Amino acid sequence: MSLDFFNSKCQEGPIVEREFGLCDDRLGKPAYTNIDKPNTWIATVKNSSNEGVVFTAIDKCVIQDHQFPGRGRCDGMLTNSKCLYLVELKEQKPPWQSGALEQLVSTIDFLKENHDISQYKNRKVFACNKKLEKFVAFDNEENQRFLRETTFRKDFQTEIIVF
Repeated sequence: MSLDFFNSKCQEGPIVEREFGLCDDRLGKPAYTNIDKPNTWIATVKNSSNEGVVFTAIDKCVIQDHQFPGRGRCDGMLTNSKCLYLVELKEQKPPWQSGALEQLVSTIDFLKENHDISQYKNRKVFACNKKLEKFVAFDNEENQRFLRETTFRKDFQTEIIVF
């Protein structure tokens, strides 16, 4: 079964606002963007260039709940002409990082199985948690291993800066 990660039925945008949020607060519904209610945002997207950014709902749209049982998927994807960011949205206390990372890695695998993503020079995964402490230390060696294995950089924070 082929998956279309660029299915327009699952997309919002292009969004040109300098700042907008990503939300996942509707039980059983896909994640979505929001411009005017920051208190509902799990992640904040900073788009200082005002270049159009497309948000694609992956969980519950590109991949439905009944598809691929036992295989995780992240909540959404942000794309523009240069960037492809996969985003997992959480609102929970630790431990949550390993589960979020597993969902993101599984989504990378789905994406690569179905699309050539070589045109995106900036590839990154974000695990965003509204309840996350502001500073998270990373092991540089682990980050380099992750990049070599997946071709994606990883970040655990609620602010996503679009280049």
